[in-house]
Parts: sequence; structure tokens; C-alpha cells
Amino acid sequence: MTTESLPQSVSETHQLIASPWHTLFVLAVGSINAYRGAIHAAQARAGFGPSRLYMYLRTMLFEFLFLAIVVIGVRLRDGSLQPIFGQRWRSVSQMFRELALGVSLLLVSTIVVSILGGHQRGAPPDQTIPYLIPQTSLELLVWIALSITAGICEEAIYRGYFQRQFTAFTHSVPAGILISGAAFGAAHAYQSLQRAFVIGVSAVLFGLVARWSGTVRPGMIAHSLQDVIAPLLIKLMRH
Repeated sequence: MTTESLPQSVSETHQLIASPWHTLFVLAVGSINAYRGAIHAAQARAGFGPSRLYMYLRTMLFEFLFLAIVVIGVRLRDGSLQPIFGQRWRSVSQMFRELALGVSLLLVSTIVVSILGGHQRGAPPDQTIPYLIPQTSLELLVWIALSITAGICEEAIYRGYFQRQFTAFTHSVPAGILISGAAFGAAHAYQSLQRAFVIGVSAVLFGLVARWSGTVRPGMIAHSLQDVIAPLLIKLMRH
């Protein structure tokens, strides 16, 4: 008999998995990186910023280091890593269930982002982030690796760690989901405030699914796939 992933109990989600000071430190690190990202974005749009490969590799390195900081903080409190990585798959059916949920989340979030971002005032997405889109085969390969890295690390950090911590701080699941979603949107402000808002709304959707399913893995799947196909979607929007 196998055990499926189940939503966490109220008492579990209201328990801290790391020190409050650690969470402040993680927020500070994320804020500094977001500020650096905004500077690099402005330079890239002006035509004198770092190369795409440099940005991809630098971002991948930061994602791994950022996740390592989170894991260390949880371990220092003798906490389980299950909230930020999910349970191990215990059956083939559980694996396919989470894969199907991840693909469904991808479809719904793509529709939500298209509705919210497609007809707003200001520069369209393809005018605000073209410097990020891979142009060569090598860049595309590294982009795919970056997309998978971001999908795993960012879901573990924002939907796993931050959502759990903010829920414990506020003693409110909705507040935890909203605050972690806002933090995720703010981390992407370098793409423009409009896109940061849309990304924040999408992050709330991911947070709701993580809470409902009891695991961040469907979000990891959807996030990775969403980033992988982003260049194709942007090229289609241009036409």
C-alpha cells in the first residue's frame, strides 16, 4: 500500500522550519540579487551589459547558492527538507499524478499570464526582455539547463521555504501564500513592474497548488517547462 502526498495539517504549516533571523538573511540576499539583476538588465537593454551566457551561468550559480543557504538554515533548526522538496515518490501513480498536475498548472498559469499581461498598457513582454532570449544553439542548451535549475530551486525557496515561513509568522495560510507570491514577483522586477505584477499573480496560483497538493513538485515541473518554452512563446507573440 502506498501513501500519496497529502496537504499538510494546519499545525504543521504554522510551524517555523528555520530561524526568523535566517529568513531575514535570505530575504536580504534575495533583495541584493534582485537589485543587481535590475542593474544588469538596464545595461543589457542599453547594449553594453554582460553576455547572455554570462547571465545564464551567473544566475544558475546564484540559484544553487541561494537554495544552499535555505537548506543550511532548515538543517540548523534540525528541520525536515520535505516542505521545500516534497516527499519522495512512493509509487508510479504518484509520480504520474504530480506530472499531470504540473502540466495542468502550466496550462492554467500560461492562460492567466496571457490574460493579465497581453493587453496591459506599457511595453509588451517581447520589448522588455529580449536580451534574455537565447539566440544560438549553445545559448539555448544553457537556457534549458537554467530553466530546470530555476524551476527546482525557486519553487523550493519560494513555495517551499518562504511560503511555510510566512504562514508560520502570520498564522495564516492565505497570508503566507500572498506574501511569498509578492516576494517572488518583486524578485523579477528587473523585467519591468508590469511583468513583476503578472509573475506575482502567477506565483500565488503556484502557491495555492502547492498548498492544496501538499508538495512543491508540480510547481517545479510547471515552472521548468514554462521557462523552457518561454523563448518560443515570445517569438510567437512577435508574429
